[in-house]
Amino acid sequence: MTAIESPAAAARPAAVSREALLGAFDALLEPARFQDYGPNGLQVEGRAQVRRLVSGVTASLALIEAAIDAGADAILVHHGLFWRGQRGTVTGWMKGRLQRLLAHDINLFAYHLPLDAHPQLGNNAQLGQRLGFAPLADGAWGRFGEQQLGFLGVCDAPDAAALAARVEAVLGRAVTCIPGDGRPIRRVGWCSGGAQGYFEAAIAAGVDAFLTGELSEPQAHLARECGVAFLACGHHATERYGAPALGAHVAAQLGLEHRFIDIDNPA
Repeated sequence: MTAIESPAAAARPAAVSREALLGAFDALLEPARFQDYGPNGLQVEGRAQVRRLVSGVTASLALIEAAIDAGADAILVHHGLFWRGQRGTVTGWMKGRLQRLLAHDINLFAYHLPLDAHPQLGNNAQLGQRLGFAPLADGAWGRFGEQQLGFLGVCDAPDAAALAARVEAVLGRAVTCIPGDGRPIRRVGWCSGGAQGYFEAAIAAGVDAFLTGELSEPQAHLARECGVAFLACGHHATERYGAPALGAHVAAQLGLEHRFIDIDNPA
């Protein structure tokens, strides 16, 4: 577990309302624009006033316990508790997580696709910056794929192996690389998390390499047949950066205390 605190606000109010915090998140991420797999926004209502915000990737029990220890009034995550197709019962692990949130009156905010897509604070924008990708000629990230969730940028790697080594150094984990035809990597596409299904759209967008979190069986064949490199960089590892960026931004805006807590996940 890793915790990173944002610099304290110069003039910190006693607290802000839960509604003000929700409004700040929604104004930035515009969740109504997305067709998503679960509800975005406030998923679990806690206390009415918020001073301490903890951000993390997933609303796991480990993150909730760490937030309790940190004295959090609210938690911000990318992966919330509720998803399409769930049974709708509060038993087992769901009971355990909800019980701890409710017992400590902690608000849970979750933003899934909106947090992937934000052009500055989102998972993809933050990942691209850390990997040293440059925007396209117009000064902006290119976009592709369903709901324009895939990002396009410029890279200077001599080949896929060199790009994989860079990714491993930045993310601190092994990368599965299907090298394609060995071409230099100049135009790169990426989409954080489980976006291996975007590979064909990335190929159509003219990339030399595509990065995402996971590799499924068909993509290895596509990479070899189309000559485009495919890099599976870890679902969690590629989605570590949006929540802390959003949390730090809104905390500075509202004068809140903020801490990012990274619960390690090998996936």
